[in-house]
Amino acid sequence: MSMQAMRRAGRMLLMVFLGAGTASAQTMAHLEKHGAATQLIVDGQPYLVLGGELANTASSSMEYMKPVWPRLARMHLNTVLTGMSWAQFEPEEGKYDYALVDDLLAGARAQNLKVIFVWFGSWKNGLSSFAPAWVKADQRRFPRAELGSGRSIEVLSTLSAENLKADSNAYRAFMHHLREVDAEKHTVIMIQVENEVGVLGDSRDRSPAANEAFARAVPKQLMDSLRMHVATLRPALKKAWDANGDKTDGTWSEVFGSGMADEIFMAWNYARYMNQVTKAGKAEYPVPVFTNTWIVQPEDRGPGDYPSGCPEPDVLDIWRAGGPDIDINAPDIYLPNFAEWVARFHQNGNPLFVPESRGDTSGVANAFYAIGQHDAIGYSPFGIDSVSRLMAASADPEQGGSVDVQSLPLAKGYDVLGQLAPLILKHQGTGSIGAVVLNAGELNRSLNVGQYSVTVSAVQNRRSAAVASTTAEAAPAYAMVIATGPEEYVIAGSNVEITFSPNTPGPPIAGLAQVHAGHYAEGVWMPGRWLNGDDVLLNYKLAEAAATNQSGSGLRFAADGPSIQKVKLYRYR
Repeated sequence: MSMQAMRRAGRMLLMVFLGAGTASAQTMAHLEKHGAATQLIVDGQPYLVLGGELANTASSSMEYMKPVWPRLARMHLNTVLTGMSWAQFEPEEGKYDYALVDDLLAGARAQNLKVIFVWFGSWKNGLSSFAPAWVKADQRRFPRAELGSGRSIEVLSTLSAENLKADSNAYRAFMHHLREVDAEKHTVIMIQVENEVGVLGDSRDRSPAANEAFARAVPKQLMDSLRMHVATLRPALKKAWDANGDKTDGTWSEVFGSGMADEIFMAWNYARYMNQVTKAGKAEYPVPVFTNTWIVQPEDRGPGDYPSGCPEPDVLDIWRAGGPDIDINAPDIYLPNFAEWVARFHQNGNPLFVPESRGDTSGVANAFYAIGQHDAIGYSPFGIDSVSRLMAASADPEQGGSVDVQSLPLAKGYDVLGQLAPLILKHQGTGSIGAVVLNAGELNRSLNVGQYSVTVSAVQNRRSAAVASTTAEAAPAYAMVIATGPEEYVIAGSNVEITFSPNTPGPPIAGLAQVHAGHYAEGVWMPGRWLNGDDVLLNYKLAEAAATNQSGSGLRFAADGPSIQKVKLYRYR
């Protein structure tokens, strides 16, 4: 039986447990394949997460959250990611406080928002700062990781059965409560288990228990998985394995060498630990579960500078083997090379979800790109409760308190993505949708969508197509392209111009038959201005355009935020 079939069987068994045939069981949030894409299904329908993550402790105070909830709804979010601290949930061992959970669900429901809980259990940003005091104070029972110096750090050891048991018990109780209070309402649609895990300060845990495990043979389960997936292993992992003779057994150092063995060892132990926590929760309420990754920064020299064992791209094959019940390993991306990191995670059957990123104008561009080009389940900037984090880079953060949140770049972007969501979800995984973000200094990029090659260019001076306007430097240039018919496209973009070239036999030049600006209302296209003349003429040098099989006309999107245009094309020679 395949892993997917086993998961379906597991869901069916739980439906029987919850009450077979009930609407709540049948419409529980889950993942499904749609063509080549993996989509989140909520209330029986595909769902695009237009999310935002609250600051780590924002949700610990309902008083703090009172003005935040309506602000989130005004920004066109449909989902909020909020932390749930193990320390706050289980202040005394075996005594659970459900009040905060219930208050957060009530606050979200009042604004028609879905919730993704972030379980701050054993680890948050690598550290164990959100573990309860009764765990942190009893180091003998709940051992820590140790550095090469012999000093312990505030990081619970992955090698401790007692650590795992305590975290799993609390998480199981949390998920049991969600089943009791949410099984009919479906407010909770996913769970992030732990946060940016890994050892900081050293390449691996060097406690006596860890050293003993590191000296033992690599587990057969891991070696079997690597052999099974050898053709698709990440290059760095395959290189480390090959360099040591492709051994099928041996200690961690013998199989993987000194370069990667420590990080692989930690990845295996974190994955196994978190998979057990995940299984405990899914036995109660099996909504999809994902991890998140503190990705390697340019200044990092090696594991330990970044959390060693975190689900980085180079060790995702280890996480696949050690964490089969974890549905997604997701990246937190704040670096400018967003597209590169997205591509590194969206491989080998790992669906894409971006739980932490930027929320300014560049963040909006990132959201369009991830969703349109990589079939992302959704996007979520961090610190959504802080208006200053969501303002354009040139804005004055001192004005954050007086800003109309509906005018923020994220609000405008989510408004358009929300309008397009039914169309996006219909076309994801079918080859009929794509997206482009132009990097600084990059004038254009093309992609094949439908029967045309679509070129996305930085806004040009119409009388001098070789000179980019200053607005191209001031605002991100991006577009999402959806082929809705053989000669029809819906395109959303900002600060770009769009031209078309046929990629099938026939007349070589694409002309604009009809162009409308407009918007969608509940999935129905509402045409606005009919664009023509100066609106669509991009290049007055018609001889130059004709020499390259171009008409000189195309679509133009202003730099003040994304808008939508619908175009019908025709071909001529």
